[in-house]
Amino acid sequence: MKSWLGKRMAATGLLVLLMLAVAACGEQGPLRVGVMQSVTGPGESYGTVIVQAMEMAVDQINEAGGVDGRMLEIIVEDTKCGAQDAITAYNKLTDVNGVKIILGTTCSGAMLGAAPLAERDGVVLFSASATNPDISEAGDYIFRTAINDLQLGTDMGNLIWSDGVRNLATITESTDYAEGVRRTSVAQFESLGGTIAAEERFASDTTDFRSQLEKLLNANPDGLLVSVQGEFSGGTILKQVRELGYDGPIFGESVTAGTQALEVAGDAATGLKSVLPDLDPGNQSAQQFLADFRERYGYVTLPWFLGSAYDDVFITAECLSQTGDDQDADGFRDCLYGITWSGTIGDDYGFDDKGEVIGLSNAVVQVLPTDERTEENNGYKVLGGIPST
Repeated sequence: MKSWLGKRMAATGLLVLLMLAVAACGEQGPLRVGVMQSVTGPGESYGTVIVQAMEMAVDQINEAGGVDGRMLEIIVEDTKCGAQDAITAYNKLTDVNGVKIILGTTCSGAMLGAAPLAERDGVVLFSASATNPDISEAGDYIFRTAINDLQLGTDMGNLIWSDGVRNLATITESTDYAEGVRRTSVAQFESLGGTIAAEERFASDTTDFRSQLEKLLNANPDGLLVSVQGEFSGGTILKQVRELGYDGPIFGESVTAGTQALEVAGDAATGLKSVLPDLDPGNQSAQQFLADFRERYGYVTLPWFLGSAYDDVFITAECLSQTGDDQDADGFRDCLYGITWSGTIGDDYGFDDKGEVIGLSNAVVQVLPTDERTEENNGYKVLGGIPST
């Protein structure tokens, strides 16, 4: 009897030890974070490289020992740059994968679609590139390193006015991002005394813009604002409007000056002025990031937004180091509210009480002739800060 009892106690003790060992292993398992980006759809050209920037950051963190010894793991879902697909991706990540922290989304419409769910569920949504002004009111768990389009609109309106344009035509892709750029830019331009001569909108699957462009040109504008979601659309508009004989100034947001857009437009993009955040050539972290990215992937477009995504992963690692728990969304949120960060996209930036990035600014760039465009200059020269009016 004693022998049987002793064996049973020994077996029970061994089972307890095994359970403790499994628990300990579980505690030291990977820290898992969701990623929601547009790897297809209108934002594919930059959503894909944003994911690559995040993967590179994860690899570098893990090669350096991870987050306090634990590996960092990302689970990627495609939002296709749309609200409904973002909701599908969100439900997959939260219900199936059980994540509480999500890096994304690429596009503003996707962010606005998923944000109410994240706020309801207490899940952090942290975007590197979604810029629509309405995101600032999305809730306590919604953050972004992307600069609000309210700032972009003010800067764009000031630039257009300071360049002598008084009658502006606009062509806008029918997405939350592109419409936000148009709305805020026009509001600032009109506040300075400018007039909108004509405006056109188009669906994301449009490939021929000539009939709409002809309508705009018939209004005799002295400037054109191009606001797009996809680089192919931006480049095609530049090409077609020049083919129609327009030789006046053209202004665009960051997507219009992306690498793919300039490749599509060719010579037609020369002289385009764009307002965008740009990586500081004097920032060693930024330049090392670009060198590493080019070496690994061989292609760069919209470099600031890639840097933004890269920084977001390192900020995520820092906040996970503070909480020690990838399920602690409240602790992660509080870390973001309190953090001051210096990295690829700038020094000493942080977040305000609405999760909006503070401490970053836009620049004015002008697209160079085709024979002067290089990988190093991204096809444009930086003219400087935003002109005062």
